Amino acid sequence: MSALKERYVNDVSKEMIEKFNYNNVYQVPRLEKVVVNMGVGEAKENPKLLDAAVKDLSTITGQKPIITKAKKSVASFKLREGMAIGCKVTLRGRRMYYFLEKLINVALPRVRDFRGVSSKSFDGRGNYTLGIKEQLIFPEVNYDDIEKIMGMDITIVTSASTDEEARELLRMLGMPFRS
Repeated sequence: MSALKERYVNDVSKEMIEKFNYNNVYQVPRLEKVVVNMGVGEAKENPKLLDAAVKDLSTITGQKPIITKAKKSVASFKLREGMAIGCKVTLRGRRMYYFLEKLINVALPRVRDFRGVSSKSFDGRGNYTLGIKEQLIFPEVNYDDIEKIMGMDITIVTSASTDEEARELLRMLGMPFRS
């Protein structure tokens, strides 16, 4: 079991019950999934970039990504419906906890001039989204092997009903929010 999951099971649930006055342990919010998405807009001109993004994402997450395709045609972007424009991975269970642990303890501290992540990126339903500008902050990615520096979006989906509960859950799990 990862250290993050152990901390959730042992400490976080007890503290959350006290803080939010839950009646039982099943009301405590928990992590449901983590979705990591890489949009590769240049893939329509250079398909090799999409292959590189898939390779990088599978290296970072340890799971094979799926290719995302355009839902609509947009003439100003020279985009047709069905064109491959990105890739994403949905992590659950053990892989989710390992990825979050690596993100919080290894990757985020490697960001230049890092002062914490924004505490305002919640969606109103207890889900948190974090944008990363380059994939180089993950130690698995070798600088010499990348074709282009690409960013990614990381969405942490929780079972919390409010942003306050989700913020407290992530803070207790070690997410470094800005003061």
